[in-house]
Amino acid sequence: MSSVPAFKRLPRAVREQQMLDAAVKVFSRRGFHAASMDEIAEDAGISKPMVYAYLGTKEELFVACLHREGTRMMQAIAGAAAPDLPADERLWRGLRAFFGFVGAHRDGWAVLYRQARGEQPFAGELATMRARLVEVVAGMLDHALRAEGREIAAIDLEVVAYALVGATESLADWLADHPEADPEKTATRMMNVAWLGAAQLLHGVTWRPPTD
Repeated sequence: MSSVPAFKRLPRAVREQQMLDAAVKVFSRRGFHAASMDEIAEDAGISKPMVYAYLGTKEELFVACLHREGTRMMQAIAGAAAPDLPADERLWRGLRAFFGFVGAHRDGWAVLYRQARGEQPFAGELATMRARLVEVVAGMLDHALRAEGREIAAIDLEVVAYALVGATESLADWLADHPEADPEKTATRMMNVAWLGAAQLLHGVTWRPPTD
């Protein structure tokens, strides 16, 4: 275990990140309710009062973990998917960054999309992040459609974006449970599923239910 005096000599930002690293690991293993501040402090190599002093209550600590992991994920996607790229390359780079994040931060993914999903008020934090992802995907599709000289109703864009985000999240859950899987190959598989359908949409091809 690290000594508390040595911990105190670290820059404050480094200390907080070390505590958040430990908290994410414990929350991913235990869930919010079963996780204890004692275990988090032990994993961080510091005293429990120091965790409270730096990051507050267990609920506040969990929210801080959500914010950090969510920010990491969104920054990875935004940094990869430049708006001046062709639509297919933009989607591919965004998917590669997303699955790369999940592969590198499996504990963070577990906290974001497993532990927080059914817990209030944390589910609201997750819903906000998902809405931002849906907005990004819908905007990308709209941009691609306009470049093709086409437009579709806003509700159709939103539905397609929700479907793509939902499918991507499900595959990310699979990746999180398969550490031997390659995140880039997983992104390629998702791209084949997503883009083949999106490309049809861009060219005005839609499926219609059979008439009776």
